[in-house]
Amino acid sequence: MTRQRPRWRLQPLDREILALALPALGALIAEPLFLLADSIMVGHLGGPALAGLGLAAAVLQTLAGLMIFLAYGTTPAVARRLGQQDRRGAVAVGVDGLWTALALGLLLAVAGALATPALVAAFSATPEVAAQSAIYLRWSMAGVPAILLVFAASGLLRGLQDTRTPLWVASVGFGANIALNYLLMYGLRLGIAGAAIGSVLAQWGMVAAYLWVIARHRRATGARWWPHWRGVRLGAADGGWLFLRTLTLRAAMLLAVYVATRLGPAELAAFHVTMTLFATVAFALDALAIAAQALIGHRLGAGQPAQARAILRRCLRWGVGAGLLLGLALLAGSGVIGYLFTQDAAVRAVLPPALAILGLSVPLGALVWVLDGVLMGAGDMRYLGLAGVVNLAAFLPPALVVLWAAPTGAAGLAWLMLAFVAGFLGARLATLGWRIRGSAWTVTGATR
Repeated sequence: MTRQRPRWRLQPLDREILALALPALGALIAEPLFLLADSIMVGHLGGPALAGLGLAAAVLQTLAGLMIFLAYGTTPAVARRLGQQDRRGAVAVGVDGLWTALALGLLLAVAGALATPALVAAFSATPEVAAQSAIYLRWSMAGVPAILLVFAASGLLRGLQDTRTPLWVASVGFGANIALNYLLMYGLRLGIAGAAIGSVLAQWGMVAAYLWVIARHRRATGARWWPHWRGVRLGAADGGWLFLRTLTLRAAMLLAVYVATRLGPAELAAFHVTMTLFATVAFALDALAIAAQALIGHRLGAGQPAQARAILRRCLRWGVGAGLLLGLALLAGSGVIGYLFTQDAAVRAVLPPALAILGLSVPLGALVWVLDGVLMGAGDMRYLGLAGVVNLAAFLPPALVVLWAAPTGAAGLAWLMLAFVAGFLGARLATLGWRIRGSAWTVTGATR
């Protein structure tokens, strides 16, 4: 009679997932941690500065978020070639992504700097909030190329099944960001400009570290440094669909920020805190999505669709468990988290209900982020782009209802968060869950 393995014991596939997901966790939350550090420090400069950071962060995250395909498109492309034992081709595909990131980053930085006044004015904020936002945004544009290069470089390494290097780079970058911000904001008394400059310097330091590591992979494999235009074109095809997917996601976020702006300065500042925590939780849980991207791309490249489905099931289980723990933590701290961000009593007063709703939504979000990563790893970019349009359409009605009703205070912010969770996250779960039930996403080979 054979002994049955206890259900709580880790299976070999669990170990493989965690070996990628745990190091990826630190790298993934680096950018929201930059924002958290900025938010805590800027919050002590006053409510208008924190609200201004909220507007600037919404614009920056939109610019960077629209280019996230540089990471999420590179990872499965590299992983599929690695699954076919073509390590040289895998590195070469990643190098194409670096050149694309540099070109797009420079273009966005120049355009963003020129458009800063118009971007800030579009939110109809108070003059004091708009002035703070413009200062932060103008300085931060110098870091946009670095953010995109970090996306592409980390995507290359994840596709090579290496998430440890991004962890070390992100950890050092985050530490440097905190030290630089403190020195520039308080030591040199640069205020909110110091927060932006510190983040930019840290981001470019991360780029230097990544390029040094990738140069070693290039020498070991003999891969080229210069871009291969056919590879760039193939990446652009997938990138276009991912761009549409991210465009709809950012449109939903900007719509929510706009509604919060119309509710009032205190509600906007509190909404910024809430969505900063949302981004941090999302990036933390996205570690499982990154593991799924790398492993599913590798298995489909090697012609193993059954293994890809097994990875899907295990990642979903880990995602729900982690989501429950993080959600409970947010619920428990909903009444005191505001003290970490600001001394403004009006901002702290409206936070608790919105944070409670956020905590309750985290397990739902965990399912969404894992399924999103699974389909990215499978290279199902066209479906993700089209589903994004459906998700945005589902969020529009509840968001517009809150805008029309214009509730204020804690109730107003709570209604806005509820509209976002039910209308947007709910729609994403429905569209992703429907796709994953079939077999259209399990296409094997070096390319989809």
